[in-house]
Amino acid sequence: MSHSVPRILRNGLRAGAFLALAAPAFADAATEAQTPRAVIELFTSQGCSACPPADAKLIELARDPELIALTLHVDYWDYLGWEDTLAQPAFSERQRAYAETRGDRGVFTPQMVVNGLYACIGSDARAIAASLAAADRHATGLPVPVSVTREGRDLTIALHGDHDTGGEIWLLRVEPLMSVAIERGENKGREAHYGNVVRAMNRIAEWDGTAMQVSARLADATGRFVVLVQDHDGAIPGRILGAARGDGLLAAP
Repeated sequence: MSHSVPRILRNGLRAGAFLALAAPAFADAATEAQTPRAVIELFTSQGCSACPPADAKLIELARDPELIALTLHVDYWDYLGWEDTLAQPAFSERQRAYAETRGDRGVFTPQMVVNGLYACIGSDARAIAASLAAADRHATGLPVPVSVTREGRDLTIALHGDHDTGGEIWLLRVEPLMSVAIERGENKGREAHYGNVVRAMNRIAEWDGTAMQVSARLADATGRFVVLVQDHDGAIPGRILGAARGDGLLAAP
C-alpha cells in the first residue's frame, strides 16, 4: 500500500531508557556552553512510503549548525510487511506522549516535533519553517545553556544559570549517518538514508532549575551523543529547555 500523505495513528504514552550511568556533581564548566536555535525530532519509519522525503529533509536540517536535528524510528507500521531495523517502542511512546502534551493526540509519520512543542509534517518545508519560527517566538527558544566535557567514555554535563523551571537531563546515543536496504513493504527495493539516528536514550538526572553539573558514562569510547534538558509532567515530555551535541554528528562544532 503506498501513500502520498503522512500515515496517522492515535494512542497513549511513556518514555524509554538505555545507555549511561550518572552521578550528580557540582563544579565550574570547562567548555563553552552550547545554545542551539532549536531541537528537531523526526519520527519516521522504514515501512512508510511517505517518509523518504522527510528523511532527506532531516539530513539537510542536521547540517545547519544552529539546529540539533534527530531521527527517531517508530515501530507501529511494522505490521505492513517490513520490521523497521532501527525502531524502538520507546520512540513510538515518546511521540504519543508529545501528542498527549499538545492535546491533539495525533501521531503520524513522517512527523517533526520542534523543541518538544510544535508538530508538523516532516516533508513540508513551509510547515517546518513555520514551526521553527513559532519556536523562535516562544519565550527565549532554548533558555538553558548546556556544556559538555569529555574524557574517553566519561562526560561532565553542566547546566548554567538559575531558571524558573526544572526538568530532566537525557543522554542520547546517536549515529550520524546510516543506510538501510529495505527488502519488503511499501519501500521495497529502496536504500534509505538517515541522519543523526537516535539509537538509545537514558534519563540521567532530575534538574531543579539551578546551576548544576552531572557526570555520565557512554557505552563506548567512540560513541556520539546529544544531551537534552526537558520539562516534564510525570512520564510525559514537555518543552525542550536546552541541548548540546558531541563531536562527530552532522553539523557538530
